[in-house]
Amino acid sequence: MNQPDPVQEPAANESPTPDVSLAVSDTLPPAAPPEPAETRFLKKMLFGPRGLRVGWSVLLFLVMAFLIMGILGLSTMLVMKFVLHLKTGEFSARTASIQQLIQFIGLLSAAAISALIERRRILDYNLTGPSRVRHFLTGFVLGFGMLSLLVGVLHQGHWLQFGAVSLTGAAILQFGLLWGVAFLLTGLCEEGMVRCYMLFTLTRGVTYWWALGTVSFFCLTSFLLHGNGVGGVYLMAALGVVPCFLLERLKAPSAGFWEAAWLTSTFFGWIHTTNKGETWIGIFSAAAIGFVFCVSVYLTRSAWWAIGFHAAWDWAQTYFYGTADSGLQPKGHFLSTSPIGNVLWSGGTDGPEGSILILPTVLLTLLLLVVFYRRKQSGATTSGITSETRLAS
Repeated sequence: MNQPDPVQEPAANESPTPDVSLAVSDTLPPAAPPEPAETRFLKKMLFGPRGLRVGWSVLLFLVMAFLIMGILGLSTMLVMKFVLHLKTGEFSARTASIQQLIQFIGLLSAAAISALIERRRILDYNLTGPSRVRHFLTGFVLGFGMLSLLVGVLHQGHWLQFGAVSLTGAAILQFGLLWGVAFLLTGLCEEGMVRCYMLFTLTRGVTYWWALGTVSFFCLTSFLLHGNGVGGVYLMAALGVVPCFLLERLKAPSAGFWEAAWLTSTFFGWIHTTNKGETWIGIFSAAAIGFVFCVSVYLTRSAWWAIGFHAAWDWAQTYFYGTADSGLQPKGHFLSTSPIGNVLWSGGTDGPEGSILILPTVLLTLLLLVVFYRRKQSGATTSGITSETRLAS
């Protein structure tokens, strides 16, 4: 007869074996509920593998920059008008310097916040690279030279006439320095916004269809708001459609850069449509020279050439020659000039930038830039700025 196995009692000095599964389940927190579909969709829209997507990064940067500029500008305008008793509506060396300083502070503040969010340095936004001082000086010399060439051709064609010298003595140096400060800040602000932060950020994540949609938005708003010279925006937008599409289809390594160049150049023309006296030629020339500045970033690996050219070009036409600048008539200039004859050739109230002759001037600038820097890079690897891993923007 089978006997049941005796039950073994634990020894006196042994403790019962605990239930491990029960102990672990008691200490673990309850499983978190799954995220709602709406939350997952929102995160996917806002964030990519490397943080905030580039489209939102650029939008945040622009909102911060214009908000800070607006607050500082309004405060400063009240001080200028009621404390310093300055005319805030005129285009003078003093008011231009103050306005550009405000814009520079706003831009620098927005760039600093963006750099903090993106864990970068401000100089990372197309302000590093080799030979920065040389590039700046080269751009400055060429900017003054190309504007002088344009003015000279206009004068020889009897579309621009020179008057008497407007300044004498110490005033020449005083106004020259004031306008120099104003336009150095202009170069830093406009290039810092468009060719530094926007071009750098969009290059690492823009896609063709995203760029096309944004450029179409610029065209639509130009049509609805009836800005000045909006035809120039349409023309710049149209010129980039096919080349950028082909680069995208061919999966060219630099496709992101040129798509960003197309978008930012159209944007640069678009923001000038608020200037009084602008024509479609003036707006298109602003967008076209913006594209040349993008090419300079591609070739020199920084925006310093563009900053120098931009500052010298504006200083030459506003202060040195006394012509209108994007439809703005300056106060306190060295030489005096006035347009005469056919507006298509003289530029009229837009200044030299509104003349049809600005187009070959821009093309010549582009040719000189490419020939000079390609020759410098012969036998060496070109800069070849390309987009990083293409992220959905």
